Amino acid sequence: MAAKKQSATNKAIKRKFNPGSKTEPSSSSASKKPRFVKPYKNQQNKDSNKPSSNTTLKQKKFPFKKPKLEKSAANEENKVAPTTRERRIHAKELAEARKKKRKRHYDLEQELAYLWEKMRRRNIAKGDRSKLVSEALQKMKGKIPEITGSHVSSRVLQTCVKYCSQAERDVVFEELQPHFLTLADNTYAVHLVKKMLDSASKKQLAGFISALHGHVASLLRHMVGSVVIEHAYQLGNATQKQEMLIELYSTELQLFKDLVAMKESRLVDVISKLSLSKASVSRHMASVIQPILEKGIVDHSIIHRVLMEYFSIADKSSAADVIQQLSGPLLVRMIHTRDGSKIGMLCVKHGSAKERKKIIKGIKGHIGKIAHDQCGMMVLVCIVSIVDDTKLVTKVVIRELQAILKEVALDKSGRRLLLHLLHPNCSRYLSPDDLASLNLSIPSLCAKDESELNSETKSSKKEESSNEKAYLEAAAPAQADESTDLDEDLHSVEGGKKDSFLRRQELLVNSGLAESLIDVCTENAGELLRSNFGKEVVYEVARGGSDDILPPSLNGKLNTLHGAIASLVAESKSEASEEEHILENFHSSRTIRKLIMDCPTFASTLWKKALKGKCKSWAQGHSSKVISAFLESSDSKVRELAKKELQPLIDGGILKLPEAK
Repeated sequence: MAAKKQSATNKAIKRKFNPGSKTEPSSSSASKKPRFVKPYKNQQNKDSNKPSSNTTLKQKKFPFKKPKLEKSAANEENKVAPTTRERRIHAKELAEARKKKRKRHYDLEQELAYLWEKMRRRNIAKGDRSKLVSEALQKMKGKIPEITGSHVSSRVLQTCVKYCSQAERDVVFEELQPHFLTLADNTYAVHLVKKMLDSASKKQLAGFISALHGHVASLLRHMVGSVVIEHAYQLGNATQKQEMLIELYSTELQLFKDLVAMKESRLVDVISKLSLSKASVSRHMASVIQPILEKGIVDHSIIHRVLMEYFSIADKSSAADVIQQLSGPLLVRMIHTRDGSKIGMLCVKHGSAKERKKIIKGIKGHIGKIAHDQCGMMVLVCIVSIVDDTKLVTKVVIRELQAILKEVALDKSGRRLLLHLLHPNCSRYLSPDDLASLNLSIPSLCAKDESELNSETKSSKKEESSNEKAYLEAAAPAQADESTDLDEDLHSVEGGKKDSFLRRQELLVNSGLAESLIDVCTENAGELLRSNFGKEVVYEVARGGSDDILPPSLNGKLNTLHGAIASLVAESKSEASEEEHILENFHSSRTIRKLIMDCPTFASTLWKKALKGKCKSWAQGHSSKVISAFLESSDSKVRELAKKELQPLIDGGILKLPEAK
């Protein structure tokens, strides 16, 4: 009886069940024999790959039993799997097919790449290269603007433009001319546009710059397009540069091309000549500059020039906003140009203590590179002249300089930072333009400070004349707040509250820079004295700097340096035969002469250790100027020291004193 019940339940499981139906099979219908419908052959073949519901039910009930494979699946397993090489070839064919569908000139690019591999070789003959270039240009004729955006074709075109004839280059320029604005902001085509501008004639360059009119601002906001604008700006003459700049000043100048042709270069002069509204020009320039600063496109000299002109007309809040945006790592990318360096100095000069701290931290790690740059060095000069936080300046600037002190002392630009600390604002080491740039300021900030100063003096007079104590007590806190704000503004313009000598002493002596500098000069005295740039560093260090900033605490080190120079002078000509003797070298002889005349301590050391009793052998040539300097010294002790030995040489006509200028 139990066996019959089990067979009945098995038959019930085999019965076909429609999952879409709402009613489920009852227990009474399960005992009945299910009706079997034989499927058609076509239906059997269609459903052969799909597992039937019966098999799934069996798998659920008997999971340990594997379902039997169908014939088609068995045949697939018997097939041999493709090798790795076959799979790779098949994948490559599929990739090629996709590229052909996606790229219109794919076959042409492949041909050009093949020719490019030949023409760019170094060991190819000029004739063979010119043939390959002509062949490539012939294949590209009429399709150049379309294929320029490809990273392969743009490189092929650059090579063709580099090696082709002028006639072929002109043909390429004419074909690309209507499409230059489109290509200017393309990542790959931009390199070709720059190449075309480098080889363009004056007429072609003028045509390109005139085509940019009205699009300069929009391209400057583009990361790629700004590169083309900067390249054209660098290649253009003064008039063309002014054309590109002046349309950034206002919408009127951008729309009407005839207004651009004018001689005035400064924005203030342009506003006065055309009677433009200063406020509207300032608003328009702010709308141009703001997106550029937000995107961080600050590397180009044209943007630096626009910022300098903007500072000349901007109000106090607008100028302060720009300074706040630039204070930080962004400023490092600007100070390599003349205008960028001026902007950096203005940010240091007018920035708050917090902004100055950001600027100094932003240049951390770049001090060596900035010191070697002609324009960037002036920003470091401004920092050591203005910033009162000498601990931060020592930690960031001075420590990095100490690691490369010899290299900086021998560099044309780097030495000027050291010389400025030793002898500040000296016209011998800083040009008139450099000294003028250190005194630059933003007019709106300075005018605001002057007006606040006048109002402060007027209010103080009124308060003195009034006799009401209650009024004075109420006004005292407000007056204190105004005075603190005024002090902060004056601090930002004048530079700092700390005494300049005290600031120099902390940066030069207390930081250990002077001691390291004396050691470097002592170890490399010969090399520095013979150098055109290092000689001035040795001179300033050996004489103790201006205002005698070094001698009080470093007299022992300075005496060691004087002895090192004297020992070099004491060498005979035969010992120094490998290189020119220090007294016969042009640079070193002039430097030692100046030291004898300006530093009596050095003069006495040199005479006693090197020249006493040997003057006759050095009475001719460059060395004669060194000997005669003892008699020209302003110190009477130095003159008396050498007079006994040198007077007979003068009387005998061996030594000649230079004529007084």
